[in-house]
Amino acid sequence: MAFTTRPELRGTFGMVASTHWLASAVGMSVLERGGNAFDAACATGLTLQVVEPHLNGPGGEVPAVFWSADRRQPLALCGQGVAPAAATIERFRELGHDHLIPGTGLLAACVPGAFGGWLLLLRDFGTWRLADVLEAAIGYAEQGYPLHERIRATIERTAELLETWPGSRDLYLPPPHAGALFRNPALGATYRRIVDESRGGSREEEIERARKAWYEGFVAEEIDRFSAAEGGLLTGGDLAAWEATLEPVATYDYRWLTVCKTDAWAAGPVGLQQLALLQGFDLAELSEAELVHVVTECAKLAFADRDALYGDADVRLDILLSDEYNDVRRALVGEDASEDYVPGYGRLPSLYAEEAPVGSGEPGRGTVHLDIADRFGNVVSATPSGGWLTSSPVIPALGWPLGTRAQMFWLEEGLPSSLRPGARPRTTLCPGLALRDGEPYLAWGTPGGDQQEQWALHAFLRHVDRGLDLQAAIDAPEFHTDHLISSFHPRGFVRKSLALESRFAARAVADLQGRGHDVTLHPPWSLGRVTAVAREPDGLLKAGANPRGMQGYAVGR
Repeated sequence: MAFTTRPELRGTFGMVASTHWLASAVGMSVLERGGNAFDAACATGLTLQVVEPHLNGPGGEVPAVFWSADRRQPLALCGQGVAPAAATIERFRELGHDHLIPGTGLLAACVPGAFGGWLLLLRDFGTWRLADVLEAAIGYAEQGYPLHERIRATIERTAELLETWPGSRDLYLPPPHAGALFRNPALGATYRRIVDESRGGSREEEIERARKAWYEGFVAEEIDRFSAAEGGLLTGGDLAAWEATLEPVATYDYRWLTVCKTDAWAAGPVGLQQLALLQGFDLAELSEAELVHVVTECAKLAFADRDALYGDADVRLDILLSDEYNDVRRALVGEDASEDYVPGYGRLPSLYAEEAPVGSGEPGRGTVHLDIADRFGNVVSATPSGGWLTSSPVIPALGWPLGTRAQMFWLEEGLPSSLRPGARPRTTLCPGLALRDGEPYLAWGTPGGDQQEQWALHAFLRHVDRGLDLQAAIDAPEFHTDHLISSFHPRGFVRKSLALESRFAARAVADLQGRGHDVTLHPPWSLGRVTAVAREPDGLLKAGANPRGMQGYAVGR
């Protein structure tokens, strides 16, 4: 048996995998106390907002794909907030922004959708009351949690920016010591007030009162006041006009699985497109270098379509996932690394119409992930993101900043992802669910910006095509390309780039360089933060979590 950093967990009661050990423990405690996967997902996600503030927060968003044992169908949750009513291309040009929306500050704020998303999931599929689901998050905010060294590093790296924001400066500076207890009393007080104002009546009535307190009550009022004072465009009216929704999933049949993703307002379908291209290769028989080459070249083709065609619009996935379309696109994969970045149809933003786009690859600003399976047959995959402590000033009365997801719109007319009021930004987020014979089998995903639908896809391929168990697939050496238009300001592009963990064999590295890939070697355990859970037909549950960063964890029994 090959060595793995942790065992693939196996059991029958429940599995929780997330990007922070405290959140995973919270989710498992919910299952142990009789809650289902949706109760656990909400508690885990709300805890992640507290203990990973550099990677997500209440000002962000949450997409999810899941299987409800009661409804017996896969569904997608859209907890993605929209652009403000005042956010027009003309307005940004008046403010001096001709091409790109800023990557930090109030101008890039969309409606904070995460709380509404969790509430919808809890109301329609959970069993617990909101006070019980929020208990752990409030406890860690008020009583403290051990600050991870990566939070300190993020604060140190951005201290000069944080110093300019009074609320952020007062909360995060000087940088707290790694490992010490860190408290955010204002965040705890916000959630405690939500609970207090929503108490009474049925579970559903409490959840609705909590939603109104957030989107029409004191939270919306404080966001409106702060945004107006700081020159932002987001208003209380924008919050009141928005609600989270449930949607059908986008699907593609790959090998023995039906893979389910959100629609193309997020990045999930770019994973489906890669699978449609890879369907024509026998990945199990390729050498490691050949596997990396083929997967990378297919990624370039799929991401070119993403950058030309995706957005909060009518995206023709029936064409993009068809055999005829992918036979033509697959024929473009050659023996050498391609310099091209050409969509199958449509057009790229005009900034990238020149032969050689300039810029450099930009890392994702921060995201978290969770996967949960319970003994009742429910399976959830969610990728909360946005509202990072480095994104926008902390609102002192609330304890958290707004998000900056609007930076993913284009200030150019005529594109599916052009900025327009009330539209969802085309994000990088891509939780995954796979069905086997019409039943839930696998839930998985990762943080990582534009690398999400690369790192998560690679773990999936190593499990499905190469036969590795979940933990071995997650542990395998990772890679990605930035031969795509970065979703984050300043929207860089690095032609023919290929990032490899240095654990790849020297022979494989030389092979890839010989094919023309511009290889950059990264430290041996540095790329990817994938987690996954699975459910076998006999009820056996499995889980794995990323060891990189010494933070993510899976628990279960």
